[in-house]
Amino acid sequence: MKTVYLALGSNLGDREARLREAVARLEAAEVRILRRSPVYETEPQDLPGQVWFLNAVLETETALFPMQLLARTQNIEREMGRRRGKIGGPRSIDVDILLYGNFVIRTPQLEIPHPRMTARRFVLAPLAALAPELRHPVTGRTVREMLADIQGQRVLPTKLIL
Repeated sequence: MKTVYLALGSNLGDREARLREAVARLEAAEVRILRRSPVYETEPQDLPGQVWFLNAVLETETALFPMQLLARTQNIEREMGRRRGKIGGPRSIDVDILLYGNFVIRTPQLEIPHPRMTARRFVLAPLAALAPELRHPVTGRTVREMLADIQGQRVLPTKLIL
């Protein structure tokens, strides 16, 4: 079993219900949820002017290999109505693999650690709520250190827990 951190996000429809559904579908897809971050409401970064996102991070455990896990997460996104369009555009659900143990994977289909996680407060804030001293396997920096470096990017805590 490997410890895996997954980021969830939604800004279409009933955002909270979509996050909860994604958690349930992940559990049914051989992903054991160990801990759940609080949910944050976050300002869109790449495409302003859209509805704010709800974001959270899950600490999970799975026996799935990285490419198997990617196939499961993408299948969940498709089943929940995700249509890939503009980068940073609206989405019913987004499930990203942030970290898979201490593995570093670089393929055309999958990069772990997630290549943009170090620059995204909407990922690092919920991840820091779970594992502030967790170290990035490439940079060696803690989640707390990476989060402290990010300027701007409004991220508001909510009272929601998945």
